[in-house]
Amino acid sequence: MHTFSRFFLAVALAGVLLFQGGCGPKPVSPYAGGGSGTADSTNDNRVGNITEEMGQGTDAGYGGVEGLDHTGRGSSGSLSGDADSKSDVYKREHGRCSPEFKPIYFDYDQSKIKGEQIPAMEHNGTYLRNNPSARVLIEGNTDYRGTNEYNLALGERRAEAAKKYLREFGIDASRIRTISYGEERPLFTGTSEDDYAHNRRDDFILE
Repeated sequence: MHTFSRFFLAVALAGVLLFQGGCGPKPVSPYAGGGSGTADSTNDNRVGNITEEMGQGTDAGYGGVEGLDHTGRGSSGSLSGDADSKSDVYKREHGRCSPEFKPIYFDYDQSKIKGEQIPAMEHNGTYLRNNPSARVLIEGNTDYRGTNEYNLALGERRAEAAKKYLREFGIDASRIRTISYGEERPLFTGTSEDDYAHNRRDDFILE
């Protein structure tokens, strides 16, 4: 009888061990929200953070490309202003002017302000009239055709033509300075007619 009891006890113990082995801990899935227990929550959060840092998450705002634009920058677009100001489209519209002003453009070998440029001159004059303490530097530019000396003189005539217009608009001459860069500071380095046309320009710089 004693031997039978020991055998029964051994069989029962083996059964208990097998039962516990079949009900062991199940694999924990990646973090999908706060856990209810302290230990489990800590472990789940650790898995979740690794997923986020490696960019494997699929939820919005987690890793991957969700928070990036096509340039690889953040979706906030903090550099977009700088990028726009260096684009050809921006330069053709604004030249090197301060944001308050607009550039004007000239025909080849001419310093006369064309009628189509009058709205830009009126815009610049209106800003100066409405801001009596503002001062402006007018920069005359040319394309590269012609000698350097000739282009410096031509750029000066273009700047002086804009200064004369502003004086007739009612802006005191003491608030206006001029300088010529001639061909020395081209905004576009190409050789197309469009490049030339946008280099024949007065820029207006707020001082």
